[in-house]
Amino acid sequence: MDRNQMIGLGLIAALLITYAIVFKPPVTEEDLATPAPTEQAAVTPEQKTNQSETSTALPDTIATDYTDKYGAFAAGAQGEATDLTIENEVAKFTFSSKGGIIKSVELKEFKTWDGRPLMLIDEESTSQSLTLQTVKGNINIADFYFKASQTGTSLVKGDSLQFKYTMDLGSGNSIEQIYSIAGDSYVVGYEIKINGLNSSIIGDQMNFVWAHQMKRYEKNLSDSRIKSTIKWYSLAEDLDDLKASNNDIQQEQLTEPIKWLSFDQKFFNAGIISEKGFSGALVSTEVPVQDTSIVKAGEMRLAIPVADLYSGSQQQYYFGPNNYRILKKVTPGYKENIYLGYKMVSWVNKLIIIPLFQFLEKYIASYGVIIMIIVLIIKLALFPLTRKSYLSMAKMKALKPELDELKEKVGGDQQKMQQEQMKLYREMGVNPISGCIPMVLQMPILFAMFFFFPNSIELRGESFLWATDLSTYDVLFNLPFTIPFYGSHVSGFTLLMTLSTLLYTWSNNQVSTVQGPMKSIGYVMPIIFMFVLNSYSSGLSFYYFVSNIITFGQQTIIRRFVDEDQIRAKLHENKKNNANKGKSKFQQRLEDAMKASQEAQKQKKSRK
Repeated sequence: MDRNQMIGLGLIAALLITYAIVFKPPVTEEDLATPAPTEQAAVTPEQKTNQSETSTALPDTIATDYTDKYGAFAAGAQGEATDLTIENEVAKFTFSSKGGIIKSVELKEFKTWDGRPLMLIDEESTSQSLTLQTVKGNINIADFYFKASQTGTSLVKGDSLQFKYTMDLGSGNSIEQIYSIAGDSYVVGYEIKINGLNSSIIGDQMNFVWAHQMKRYEKNLSDSRIKSTIKWYSLAEDLDDLKASNNDIQQEQLTEPIKWLSFDQKFFNAGIISEKGFSGALVSTEVPVQDTSIVKAGEMRLAIPVADLYSGSQQQYYFGPNNYRILKKVTPGYKENIYLGYKMVSWVNKLIIIPLFQFLEKYIASYGVIIMIIVLIIKLALFPLTRKSYLSMAKMKALKPELDELKEKVGGDQQKMQQEQMKLYREMGVNPISGCIPMVLQMPILFAMFFFFPNSIELRGESFLWATDLSTYDVLFNLPFTIPFYGSHVSGFTLLMTLSTLLYTWSNNQVSTVQGPMKSIGYVMPIIFMFVLNSYSSGLSFYYFVSNIITFGQQTIIRRFVDEDQIRAKLHENKKNNANKGKSKFQQRLEDAMKASQEAQKQKKSRK
């Protein structure tokens, strides 16, 4: 209870006490002559009923006050708030007769990171208002009382239920809120309909305001905050959102018709979907920095045309996990609540990684084993590219004596050295960038994993070895101090990933011709990534670790079947065959580009 509510209740209590004292009826002789309770005459059931009705009826003055204040809505201003709970296989939905709104939603299959029931919304974190402009002023329907057509019940898969909350205002006037729930669904169908009241409602739209404090469900608070925001999807199929990584107050006015909006968090979201689209919206978010129980606070202000309410405005709520398989069935574009990377990367996840992951989890219970199998499948599929890349590096290594000879020949003239190198590559039939192409083709899969594992709810709460939750960082041991940009814990899988990357780099350097500072950078990068990934998903670090080990094994096998002497012999044979052969178009373009670069450098030096 906040301060304003306490003050309000205090004032109401003071008014009632004053009313009881000042307007207390005087004691008459008849009152004194009234028999004691033990001497009262028997009361018939009919008289008792009449007395009960008389005692619960509001004074005429109060009823008149409601009419003066609310007009045609006066009958809905008085009542009692009662709860109705509908439970299906995946969630427990609680509704309130006050406002006829959804009061709370508990996701039965999930817990918070510290083992508490996962309440996606409740009275403390969520409030809704549905405001109409009437001849008596603005009326918030959420403050009025409805009557339910249903009592609490439980549903199983295959069941479905539709029930109604009605506010009967008399003379054929009423407001209905109709809900529908399936036995195994996170979707709640919703329809709000106005009957009559044409002369009482003067506005052309109903303002629906949904304020929601997104609770903390995960261990890593900072990661949860930068992955929580409000997202929306227009009827023109355009996805947009407020910047999740921004901790400042954000607000945006949406003027285009909106299909759906959601309070989207790392693994869960609460959203509303409109069949015809909302005519406009105002969305805002802010971060309550001091409150570690709240990830981010958001608000949606939506406009629903009143004309749609007379025929029945159709909407849906979604209260559930960010599971790609589930979200893609909710409504077009709703699966975009899960961020799977940039366009090309996201297609790799959608078309390859997610289907493969979902297939494997049907048959394998351990997600650590699933990750290892995914790595093995991907590495086998990419083996031809890995082999080609290694052979290209082996060819470059075989040319090292010739390259060293060129360096002695041209001295420190870098431009001359580049020209001679290109000539040597052409004569030997070596493409210097052929080893890079296979690596470039593998990059989309590498980045796809970077987005898939941290956002995969399937890994949430799943343990493997010492990791208790593959969706967040693992803790091998805690440090008694905090290292800047690293943290106060040591992630075991990140440490293994770093060591395996250093091993892989060393293996590559055995066949690489790279010298000097560039060779050292290969050892620095894994250390940098150790700092970056220490607080990332342990599933991601484990994937990279297994990938490095398999790649190292593949290169070891390839090296056993590669004879460097045969490679040198083949290169010299190419040199003889290419002696009278002209330049290819690619080689000619490459040389022209190098000459243009050299000319530009000469002109730059001459200006100085």
